[in-house]
Amino acid sequence: MSGGGLTSKKEMGSVIEAIKWVNGRLEILDQTRLPFQFTNLVCQTPEEVREAIRKLRVRGAPLIGIVGAYGVVLGIQNSESSNYIEFKNELDTVINLLKDSRPTAQNLFWALNRMQRCCERNRNKEISVLKELLKKEAVKIHQDDKKRCLRIGENGAQLIREGDTILTHCNAGALATGGIGTALGVIYTANREGKGIKVFVDETRPLLQGARLTAWELKHAGIPVTLICDNMVGWVMKKGLIDCCIVGADRIASNGDTANKIGTYNISVLACHHKIPFYIAAPISTFDLNLKDGSEIPIEERGEEEVINWHGKRIAPKDIDVYTPAFDVTPGEYITAIITEHGIIYPPYKENLKVIANKIGENSQINIDK
Repeated sequence: MSGGGLTSKKEMGSVIEAIKWVNGRLEILDQTRLPFQFTNLVCQTPEEVREAIRKLRVRGAPLIGIVGAYGVVLGIQNSESSNYIEFKNELDTVINLLKDSRPTAQNLFWALNRMQRCCERNRNKEISVLKELLKKEAVKIHQDDKKRCLRIGENGAQLIREGDTILTHCNAGALATGGIGTALGVIYTANREGKGIKVFVDETRPLLQGARLTAWELKHAGIPVTLICDNMVGWVMKKGLIDCCIVGADRIASNGDTANKIGTYNISVLACHHKIPFYIAAPISTFDLNLKDGSEIPIEERGEEEVINWHGKRIAPKDIDVYTPAFDVTPGEYITAIITEHGIIYPPYKENLKVIANKIGENSQINIDK
């Protein structure tokens, strides 16, 4: 992986692009350096893509899926396989490598499975043609996500009233997707519609995606934003400062239980207590309807250094036990509605998620056991 030069906020213009596919190379904006440094990194192998995902240089469930698809292209574009079986074995090796990057985000597995299906349905094509088709599939996954984000924004904006103040957690914006975002897509759309909204962003410990990324995104877009510590959420709700909560998702089970960045569950409980609507915004690719509930969602645990260190300095005693789940699961009963590109889904989720999956049919590619 190679690093590019720094890009100023002014040079980035009004549209933030977290990744670009340019001439057989994947360029990513290194999110670990934001908001003060804008460093472009180039990935030329699937191993470099996996490392970028693991190190959170690129993050956000929809974006991880897109990057995974491009990682497949990087892994096979120089293949010298002479027949389909050899090529498919090579492809499967690359896919298994990428699946090992992060376990919770369903979009990664959805995108990799889509690339696998593209290969399988074109098995009778020449290898050179297969390579081109796989590249087109990855580009389509990327372009489709831009459209999905726009539709999620339009659908979700219907739930936002004039003058609402919205609380969001972590980052589910342009830095986490191929488009304007999911949760932030709703916020951007409501703002564009002139609803005069304001946003509260919690810092999102331990890696501060809210403070570093979301607050920067919203300020960059000219939306009034207030940053708070994670442990202030209950108090600002009690003070009547929050009208609704909107967050993204990394995986949604068949009963509506939703995995998202650690701390989301806390917010949902507080929102329920204060009778504040709590919305999830996510594309259909985030759904895993083979899971009966959230207890079956794999939760990633990360290294202790993310908790015991601060700016390179240790802040905790030596030889102390550390528990580091990167995600938690919000029960469906605490979720007011789930905003998707196909509309707004309300409880009961067990029944209504099945209905929408059947309605949009095989093209949905939802992970569902029919």
